[in-house]
Amino acid sequence: MNAAAEALETKEKQKPSFELSGKLAEETNKVAGVNLLHSEPPEARKSDIRWRFYVFKGGEPLNEPLYVHRMSSYLFGRERKVADIPTDHPSCSKQHAVLQYRLVEKEQPDGMMSKQVRPYLMDLGSTNGTFINDNRIEPSRYYELFEKDTIKFGNSSREYVLLHENSKD
Repeated sequence: MNAAAEALETKEKQKPSFELSGKLAEETNKVAGVNLLHSEPPEARKSDIRWRFYVFKGGEPLNEPLYVHRMSSYLFGRERKVADIPTDHPSCSKQHAVLQYRLVEKEQPDGMMSKQVRPYLMDLGSTNGTFINDNRIEPSRYYELFEKDTIKFGNSSREYVLLHENSKD
């Protein structure tokens, strides 16, 4: 028997690999050919409350409020192909942060648990950070937002104030 035939006989068959390749996730997490840094969690929901951001620059209001209750998440960033809310400041990352509505269990004042859809903000590993009420948040971690919270992205002077349709002044 020649050496080539011997090598073929002794070579084991390659066993199938059932490891996750990430190819499916990679394909489903693209918008306009751009890989998204964020994928929605299983608890993602649309909000029943009509949340909106009022945008201020130098204490002056800009334009109309941004209505952020129609989808379960909103991407902030400089990359206009994928950003739901563009942040054109050069200190902002292409995909800077995401507003994500999540169904969570909350304890009521009477001690009973109830499920609510609440807004959360997550920095997507931006270079210059995301700030809630002037406090820099850690990347890749959800932070619950509350009425009248102020959000800033990078070194931009724009402030986004979160209110809803029934907010009091």
